[in-house]
Amino acid sequence: MDPDSLQLGTKSLWSWLVRLLSQAPEWMNAKVKFFLPNMDLGSRSEALDPSQRIIQQLRELYAQGPAPWQTFIHCVCMELEVPLELEVPLLSTWGHGDGFPSPLEAGEDCGPESQLQHGIKRPHQSCGSSPRPKQSRKQQLELAKRYLKLLRSSAQQRYGGRILGPGQPLVFPQAYVPPVLQWSRATAPFSTQEGALMGDPKAEDGTDVSILDLLNTRADKGPRVRVLLGKAGMGKTTLAHWLCQKWADGQLDRFQALFLFEFRQLNLITSVLTLPQLLFDLYLSPEEGPDAVFEYLEDNANGVLLIFDGLDEALQPCSSGETVDPEALGPALTLFSDLCRGTLLPGCWVMATSRPGKLPACVPTEAATVHMWGFDRPRVEEFVGRFFSDLPSQKAALAELRANRRLRSLCAVPALCRVTCVCLHHLLPGSSPGQSAALLPTMTQTYVQMMLALRPRGYLPANSLMGLCEVALSGLETGKVIFSARDIPPATLAFGAAHGLLISFCICISPGRQETGYAFPYLSLQEFFAALHLMASPEVDQDALARHVTLNSRWVLRTKARLGLSDHLPAFLSGLASCACRHFLSQLAQRDEVWVSAKQAAVAQALRKLATRRLTGPKVVELCHCVSETQESELAGLVAQSLPYQLQFHNFPLTHADLAAVTNILGHRDAPVHLNFEGCPLEPSCPEALASCGQVESLSFKSRKCGDAFAEALSRSLPTMGSLKKLGLAGSKITARGISHVVQALSLCPQLEEVSFQDNQLKDQEVLSIVKILPRLPHLRKLDLSRNHVSDWTLLHLTEVAVTCPTVRMLQVTKADLIFLLSPPAETAAELPGAPDLQESASSRKEAQSRSLTLRLQECQLGVHEVEMLLAQLRKGPHLDEVDLSGNQLEDEGCRLMAEAAPQLHITRKLDLSDNGLSMAGLYRVLGAASTCRTLAELHISLLHKTVVLTFAPEPEEQAGMQRRAVFPDSHVPQTPSELPLRSQRIRLAHCGLQAKHLELLCKALEGSHHLGHLDLSSNALGDEGAAQLAQLLPGLGPLQSLNLSENGLSPDAGFSLALCFSTVQWVLHLDITGESQRIVLGGAGRGRDLSAAGSVPELPAGAEFLGSGQRCVPRSFCLSECQLEPLSLTRLCDTLEKCPGPLEVTLSCKGLSDQSLETLLHRLPRLPQLSRLRSLCHTTLHFRSSEEQEGGCCGRFTGCGLCRQHVEPLCWSLSRCEDLSQLDLSANQLGDAGLQCLLEHLPRVPISGSLDLSHNRLSQESALCLVETLPSCPRIREASVNLGSEQSFWIHFSPPEEAGKTLRLTECHFRPEHVPRLASGLSQAPQLAELTLTQCCLGLEQLTVLLSLVRWPRGLLSLRVEEPWVGRAGVLTLPEVCAQASGNVTKISISETQQQLCVQLEFPRQENPGAVPLRLAHCDLGTHRSLLVRQLMETCARLRQLSLSQVNLCDASSLLLENLLLSVSELKTFRLISSRVSSEGLAHLTSGLSHCPHLEELELSNTQFGEEDTKVLMGALEGKRRLKRLNLSHLPLGGSSLAVLTQGLSRMILLQSLRLSSNGISDIGCCHLSKALRAVTSLEELGLSHNQIGDTGAQHLAAVLPGLPELRKIDLSANGIGPAGGMRLVESLALCTHLEELMLGCNALGDPTALRLAQALPPHLRVLHLPSSRLGPEGALSLARALDRCPQVEVISLAENSLAGGVPHFCQGLPLLRQIDLVSCEIDDQTAKPLAAGFMLCPALEEILLSWNLLGDEAAAELARVLPRMGRLKRVDLEKNRITACGAWLLAEGLAQGSGIQVIRLWNNLIPTDMAQRLQSQEPRLDFAFFHNQPPAPRGT
Repeated sequence: MDPDSLQLGTKSLWSWLVRLLSQAPEWMNAKVKFFLPNMDLGSRSEALDPSQRIIQQLRELYAQGPAPWQTFIHCVCMELEVPLELEVPLLSTWGHGDGFPSPLEAGEDCGPESQLQHGIKRPHQSCGSSPRPKQSRKQQLELAKRYLKLLRSSAQQRYGGRILGPGQPLVFPQAYVPPVLQWSRATAPFSTQEGALMGDPKAEDGTDVSILDLLNTRADKGPRVRVLLGKAGMGKTTLAHWLCQKWADGQLDRFQALFLFEFRQLNLITSVLTLPQLLFDLYLSPEEGPDAVFEYLEDNANGVLLIFDGLDEALQPCSSGETVDPEALGPALTLFSDLCRGTLLPGCWVMATSRPGKLPACVPTEAATVHMWGFDRPRVEEFVGRFFSDLPSQKAALAELRANRRLRSLCAVPALCRVTCVCLHHLLPGSSPGQSAALLPTMTQTYVQMMLALRPRGYLPANSLMGLCEVALSGLETGKVIFSARDIPPATLAFGAAHGLLISFCICISPGRQETGYAFPYLSLQEFFAALHLMASPEVDQDALARHVTLNSRWVLRTKARLGLSDHLPAFLSGLASCACRHFLSQLAQRDEVWVSAKQAAVAQALRKLATRRLTGPKVVELCHCVSETQESELAGLVAQSLPYQLQFHNFPLTHADLAAVTNILGHRDAPVHLNFEGCPLEPSCPEALASCGQVESLSFKSRKCGDAFAEALSRSLPTMGSLKKLGLAGSKITARGISHVVQALSLCPQLEEVSFQDNQLKDQEVLSIVKILPRLPHLRKLDLSRNHVSDWTLLHLTEVAVTCPTVRMLQVTKADLIFLLSPPAETAAELPGAPDLQESASSRKEAQSRSLTLRLQECQLGVHEVEMLLAQLRKGPHLDEVDLSGNQLEDEGCRLMAEAAPQLHITRKLDLSDNGLSMAGLYRVLGAASTCRTLAELHISLLHKTVVLTFAPEPEEQAGMQRRAVFPDSHVPQTPSELPLRSQRIRLAHCGLQAKHLELLCKALEGSHHLGHLDLSSNALGDEGAAQLAQLLPGLGPLQSLNLSENGLSPDAGFSLALCFSTVQWVLHLDITGESQRIVLGGAGRGRDLSAAGSVPELPAGAEFLGSGQRCVPRSFCLSECQLEPLSLTRLCDTLEKCPGPLEVTLSCKGLSDQSLETLLHRLPRLPQLSRLRSLCHTTLHFRSSEEQEGGCCGRFTGCGLCRQHVEPLCWSLSRCEDLSQLDLSANQLGDAGLQCLLEHLPRVPISGSLDLSHNRLSQESALCLVETLPSCPRIREASVNLGSEQSFWIHFSPPEEAGKTLRLTECHFRPEHVPRLASGLSQAPQLAELTLTQCCLGLEQLTVLLSLVRWPRGLLSLRVEEPWVGRAGVLTLPEVCAQASGNVTKISISETQQQLCVQLEFPRQENPGAVPLRLAHCDLGTHRSLLVRQLMETCARLRQLSLSQVNLCDASSLLLENLLLSVSELKTFRLISSRVSSEGLAHLTSGLSHCPHLEELELSNTQFGEEDTKVLMGALEGKRRLKRLNLSHLPLGGSSLAVLTQGLSRMILLQSLRLSSNGISDIGCCHLSKALRAVTSLEELGLSHNQIGDTGAQHLAAVLPGLPELRKIDLSANGIGPAGGMRLVESLALCTHLEELMLGCNALGDPTALRLAQALPPHLRVLHLPSSRLGPEGALSLARALDRCPQVEVISLAENSLAGGVPHFCQGLPLLRQIDLVSCEIDDQTAKPLAAGFMLCPALEEILLSWNLLGDEAAAELARVLPRMGRLKRVDLEKNRITACGAWLLAEGLAQGSGIQVIRLWNNLIPTDMAQRLQSQEPRLDFAFFHNQPPAPRGT
């Protein structure tokens, strides 16, 4: 075919082109390979001479059509040295679309034949369209063999290497370097101890056997599916093609056939396919017999591997049904799904690659998931070494990498590693060491340097680059990553091809139809070009640019299945916003740098907005990437300071680059941070990024994907993290090898305070190796080795370490736990690192004797032999605080050995032997052994509940030291006695099955007991026989304090007979018998609150008779309750009581005495001369006071007595004789209106000094009116409250007559119109009334108007408050009509629509200046129909001093009325507009009205819905307000202009005393301007700036003016952005404010440095200290507590949400006025319970204690219960969300029973079962277990 026949122009032009290309055959081959990816370069042209081969190749290129041919001509002119005389005709003839000759377009056929690679099946051979012809077995095998050979040769041709030409900086020779792979599941298909598959970096040509092992399995059946997950640029596609190459080379010999599909290409196919069409039409077609070949593939499916690349890019829907027929049609994704499930081609292998995210449902759950982590350091160096072929360049590049940590981090991503090498290849020649790496600080600048490498002779091809950038952006926006020649202009395509910025390949758009496609080499490169277009194109404005700066979330289980294509676009935009990229962008955009700077500023501003939001873990990582790319230290500092104290990262993959970005940002942070990684797939080299990060205080990893490689990387970073105090490594797969690295690193971290190795499957040797380093960690406080594998032998070694190591304070071992708690003494901390071994010396022995050890070995299967070994260790060790061996296998002998050894072990608190198989015989032995111990305080044994607990009290000489020792948490103690006498033992043997036959042996075992005080034999089976026998044995047990025989099956007569013990047993003084609950308790003189587990017994009577000199006759008491006393039983009881010595008090709380029983009792009373008091709680009780008793008021209760009208007069006559009647209760009777009226008439003669309760007496409105009319005649009435609704309450409170001002509250009285005049008349006769409240009394607008017009006083002030539903609907325009009709001057108006409340204050007599009204009317707009209303308002409101509008809607008309009202008043002092809405026109009226109020002293406009412009207008009303004393503008948007007006006005308000500007959006700049204005306000007493955006800079501006405010008493800067720097500067200034009383700095990151500085400068008059959520630690809290001892006037302290732990405030001197202390969520545990409770005891005025959301257990509850009865003013204790069990709640109930005035104890969400909570609350209603607090109302008058 000659040029003339092809009509290609002149013959000379064609010849010139052939001669030119004949001189560059390799370049020509590369271009043909680019434009014709599937063309065989050698099969048909090997025999041709070079010129003929060039001609043939030109014909193939020309046949592709106009666009490829034009692009090829551009490449020729751009890349080759073309003479000018040839370049011009080439471009003019073929370089443009109109120069392509038309005959060819209609001439030669350019069908699929020319586009298919060699061997591709012809269209007429389409599979799946005709029945399969039958083939013989031999023919089938022959056809299959030929197809498999064709398949392999095709792959060899494709991957046989590319012929590279000049001028392509992105194309370099390379060998494949395998990435780091890590199995995502524990069930890896091959045997390995390491999760990461580390390829052999030294293997020739990148051979990695471990990667090949991905396709090995133990299973032979079922689907064999592998899913490779990796972020963009990790090399997923490269790995897929590398596997194809290895298969082509014969290395994957187990697979006969391998097919590779890319979903980005499959997306182009819109038609449905069959599996044969997918394999043959879209990949490679057999030359013949496709059906036979497919049948062979089905029979040998286990040798077929199908690789699907880019699963995350799949666009087709996935069918939910399964396809079994291979001829069934479906989308490509459906075929992939059926292949994975094994329904198509069962037994074949399927591998898919995807970015991390939610996998489609078509991927089976049993698929093995593998994470691709890119390159670690050895792989990076290997790649660089192979990239640079010459040794000098290789050494120089490696030197740059090793010297630059940031560059190594970039190279962890394989795609970036290649780009970096390209840049180094360009930069290294001629540059000094370190200079090249300095030019590559970020990912973006690395790509920029790559672009600069493209510049020919220093010229940047801007137009070509911008064309490529536009293509890239359009692809991202449309989801396209493959482009056709039609999508790219020829010049742009030529530029991309010339520089390796585009790659080409053959794509199939339908079966039998193929064309050439183009794509960027990496998706990140396409994103970079898109970012360049956004930054450099003038068509993209700043708003559009900012919309692309977003943060992607990467939750593995929450994201949608298909991910977007913009992974790195925000990061590239951020990187291009760097100053270093400004010149490059200016060249690219061909604009000046000012234009570029504006775009860069838009990106930076978008990042600043993102930094202020509360972000999830993935978005925090994305933000750190973006900010790191900008290289802006100020922006990095802003992000770092805004990060939360606890940074949580849960369940999403993290790479080394991710953690490096986070670490880079943390480097700009001042405050410490806690990093928590839980469930995150982590790149093994991840921890290396944390090296030298000094801000991390706590580091925690919890993931099964962490293995030995991860541990090794972590061990390299740990010694460099000098601030690290807490390390957690839980739930990993680390083996002995990894642990050895970590242990070596830990020994180099002496600052560590807590280390956790939970759930790591550690064995004995690993555990012991960790424990050995305890002496090298002098500050360690906790070592957690829970949920590992520890044997009994190792357990005894651990106890030996606990005994011998001088810093160990507790060892706790259970089935799940293994915890060491340590408390190193300060004086030995410096010496410990130098003593790695545990050699005993004189100093260590002294330390061992001074410390105490808690040992808990629960459920460890310890037997007698182990106990003997343990005792041998313990005898050599320190004093023991507690020993817990519960849940073991000690049985009787082991329990006896421990009980006998207890005195020698010096146990100071508890020995727990529960659940150890103790029998009845063993009970006697333990009892005998333990009772002889002098320090035993309590022994509790319950065979039924398997409880054996010995509690000890210290010796007197040890007690003082014990009080100073730390008490470790204990949540397993069944009951903790409080304040047990030192020499009083308690023995509890409840639920032991004791019978009468056991008593003799029992008493014999108790004979050796020292000072037995309390014996509890409840819940046994003693019966009447046992009770009688015990009564005889009691004298032999010595003087007890109590004996509990409850629930022993005793009859009533047996219980009565125990009263004989009053005369036979000297110590018995009290006998309490409760019938239904079978409670029988004998008590002595020393009963405490813990007398029995069932409750408490009444205290001794207040008065006692004294006989002789110094002798006291102690009365005895007998209490019988909850039983039915028949005459016969009563006779027996009296017979018994006759024999008892006196004086005797008898209490009978029975269900009811019959007449006969009552007669019997009265008949027997004369025979009881020793009886001093008789009570029957179901009958009238008379109590006569003796002269010795303290005098006080009397109370009369006549509740439910059926009193009616005729009883009132005699009752009042009787009561009038009482001299000191304090309270009178007549509730729940039948007085009615007539009875009440009679009572009110006689009320002045009844000397009541307290209160009168008349509730529930069938009263109506008549009674309420009678009360109003009675007020003048009874001057002692101070307050009356009537509610005739469902509550039916009627209370009257009294006070001395000289007290002025009465209060009357009437609720739901349902007055009718005829009642209003009478009500007004009564009020007019009561001038002493100061306040009247009418709540829902059915007073309408008209009735209220009448009432106000009729009430007239000669002189005085009356406040009327009306709460009716119509008030909320009436509106501001209607409500003033009520005020206009008032008979007195209105001095106060308050309206709240939401609360449906109107408050009016009237002043009598009414006064008006006749000349003033016309003068004020002249300023008013009276040209409306409401002029009369305005005139009336002016007259009644002439002396209005206060106007308050809350939650109202001010329309235009109401605003006009308000303006007129404001213009008319001359004495207005206070104006409040709160939480309201005002229209724009209304705002103008409001501003105008306020401008004419020069005498305002208080102005509040808080929380009203104004825009920034409205606020600016409103600020104009402040002009001239020189008398203003209080100003509240909270929640108004104070922008720059409005704030400027405000500050200008503030500078003139020299009398201002209070300024509140909360939630106004004030920044550091605004605070600076505000501070300058405050210099003139020297009288300021209160400053509120909470919930703004004030940072350290603003705080420092404010601190500069605070010393100039000498009267400052309150400052609130809560919830700002103040850090330690600003906090310390503030504290220094506040120290000069000597009158400061309230200090609120909470919700700021102040930290301990600020707290320490504040402790040195606390104002002496401080009343309120608020520091919640201030990032305080134990050190800061303790220093503040010590300083507060110098502030005796403190009333409120809040330190909530700080990590106080051991730094809970301990008050030594006491705070006598402290009312509330808030310690919510402060990590307080039982260890601090005792000193904390002791501190509460020193605060007698304490009313509220908040301890919710802490770690308090039963021990803390016991301490609180001990102090509750002694805190007389305490009202509320909040213990929500703690660890208190039912035992602790019961102790609290006991404390409440001791007469405490507490109203509620909140116990929601503790470890208390629901049924137990209900039972406890029924016994003690003040225990509140509900989520919502439902506190019952306190009685009136309390």
